Amino acid sequence: MRALQTADLRDRSPVTPLGALRRGLLAGVVGTAAMTGWQMLAAKLRASGDEGEQAPEPPPADPWENASAPAKVAKRIGEGVFQRDVSPDLIPLLTHGMHWAYGIGWGTVYGLVAGSTGRSGVGDGARFGTAVWIMSYVQLVPMGLYELPWKYEPQETAFDLSYHVVYGVGVAAAYGALDRG
Repeated sequence: MRALQTADLRDRSPVTPLGALRRGLLAGVVGTAAMTGWQMLAAKLRASGDEGEQAPEPPPADPWENASAPAKVAKRIGEGVFQRDVSPDLIPLLTHGMHWAYGIGWGTVYGLVAGSTGRSGVGDGARFGTAVWIMSYVQLVPMGLYELPWKYEPQETAFDLSYHVVYGVGVAAAYGALDRG
């Protein structure tokens, strides 16, 4: 059972920090893809469960009001750091770009930790995904882009956590596969 939960990497040849970083980067791509797939599937399942049709709300005067948190972070970086106006036309591109950059970035962190500790498994991935979920709140609540998790409906919070656990397990699985390869 232990083999399913944690692959002990200490018996393998040592991984260099650069090798761990490379594996983590690739694992971050896989984990982000897994998370994105689960988000899309969950959205379809949740939409099919809606019983009543609600009238669509009129679009806000400012398209940034309905933009995703990743797009709003990118807008803040563009305007605050680079002193450039960011067009609302870029919201879809910024949403996906930040989502993937954030996932790949955390994947490199996982790679460095797994390479240093010699541990990578499903349990480690689930814990890692949970930590990334917590960090999203630590970062986005003070920015005013998220509310505290208990201010959302429990089902919404559970789905959000599940996306990140899927991400973490995907990262761990990919890292383990890359290590064995």
